[in-house]
Amino acid sequence: MKTNEYEVTEKQINKFRERGYNDDLLPKTKDRRNMGMGNFFTLWMGSIHNIPNYAAVGGFLFLGLSPINVMLAVFLSAFFVSAFMALNGIVGSKYGIPFAMHLRSAYGNWGAKLPGFLRGCVAAIAWFGLQTYTGSLALLIMLGKIWPGFLHIGGSTKFFGISIPGLIAFTIFWILNVLVGIGGGGILNKFTAILSPLIYVVFGGMAIWAIWGAGGLGPILSYHINPTSHVNPIWVYFIIFNSVIAVWAAPGTSVSDFTQNAKSTRVQVIGQTLGLSLGYLIFAFSSVVILIGGSIHYHIQEWNVLNIVERWDNFPAVIICMAVFLLTTISTNATGNIIPAGYQLTALFPKKLNYKSGVLIASAISFLIMPWKLMENSDSIFIFLNAIGAVLGPVAGVMIANYFFIHKRREDLDDLYMDLNTNNKEVLYHGVNKEAYAATVIALVLSLSGQFIPAMDIISDVSWFVGFGSAFLIYLGLKKLTSRKVLETVDVDE
Repeated sequence: MKTNEYEVTEKQINKFRERGYNDDLLPKTKDRRNMGMGNFFTLWMGSIHNIPNYAAVGGFLFLGLSPINVMLAVFLSAFFVSAFMALNGIVGSKYGIPFAMHLRSAYGNWGAKLPGFLRGCVAAIAWFGLQTYTGSLALLIMLGKIWPGFLHIGGSTKFFGISIPGLIAFTIFWILNVLVGIGGGGILNKFTAILSPLIYVVFGGMAIWAIWGAGGLGPILSYHINPTSHVNPIWVYFIIFNSVIAVWAAPGTSVSDFTQNAKSTRVQVIGQTLGLSLGYLIFAFSSVVILIGGSIHYHIQEWNVLNIVERWDNFPAVIICMAVFLLTTISTNATGNIIPAGYQLTALFPKKLNYKSGVLIASAISFLIMPWKLMENSDSIFIFLNAIGAVLGPVAGVMIANYFFIHKRREDLDDLYMDLNTNNKEVLYHGVNKEAYAATVIALVLSLSGQFIPAMDIISDVSWFVGFGSAFLIYLGLKKLTSRKVLETVDVDE
């Protein structure tokens, strides 16, 4: 693969620094790009095997497909995800720029603030809190197994809707997530390198136990669940594709925060593609086998993987499995939530905040929003997450269309890192890219229309694809139309 990475010079870095950009926003020089193919191969492994993803697979099983078809659909989803992540990450790996500057290249320096705030602050902080709370439930089970009396601390007393043991578990797990977030990419590289082998061992072991508990693989693959609705099987595949890629809407949009550290575009493209493909191959098999095998073994229908593990009699096995779930949640939170939030807050307030202070502020907000309250009503959570996903699909569509077809894979770093204290009206990246905003808004309305117009409810099943695809096409169309108008004006003037 021909990469043609742009090598930024120290002279440029110093000039951008003099213009008021802090080190977290500056492009990475070649010597600071320390992520190789192995790093990208393991980067997202932990993010796949998290508790909400297992719950999602439980929901997929009720859509009417056979277990083996659910496995296949989940695995095939990896190719959509890896293509999205790799393509949107090329700007970062070529120029060494973070998401905040990638966003500026598409929306303009003022226009980038709203989509950046939605991705890096609203979506990231809220999802960080929700993931932390979900992980703390695994920690609560672990602590209860180690010290049964812990679960009775405070009796029935609740603090803003959460029990005292639950609050303690949440606080401990929150602190662990914050520490990894402060460590940034360097700590994360070491963290994922240790985590990935554990995933193979633990989830492989859980799958073997589930096959044994179900009496073989045959009963699992032939397991039948009455579907909640009758939908065309081919369409169910697309529903699963959309659901899986929607999970990656946020990290995929801001993937430049990681690819800026890539040694080359080649390593991030190959590393992410192989890592996500292998990760989803393992996840597709293990998730279906564990959930169905556990349900058969305990003669129940249980789609919460934590409840299955909690039923085990083997104390060390419970502790090890819960520990790995905790680690995967931390990995997910770091890569998809707190690191992007730290960078985006830095981008919004470059003269007042750096990455670490951004992480601390985002983490504090994630605690104060009391995510356990949001979890009381599952409908409100899904409405919120679907709304954020509907916004980020169009944003990603505009970003990819802009780089590959409007800017033709070229960015001018000197203009991108403009001096904000001078008049930049003639600079390409100045102000608001009106066509990008128009495309985003129109695509957002289209992707959300299924939620409000009964005749268009089918769109809700593929909302991310509708948002991404419509924004992509509308943006290119508007750009072509406006450029033609400019040419016609020039002809008249002449």
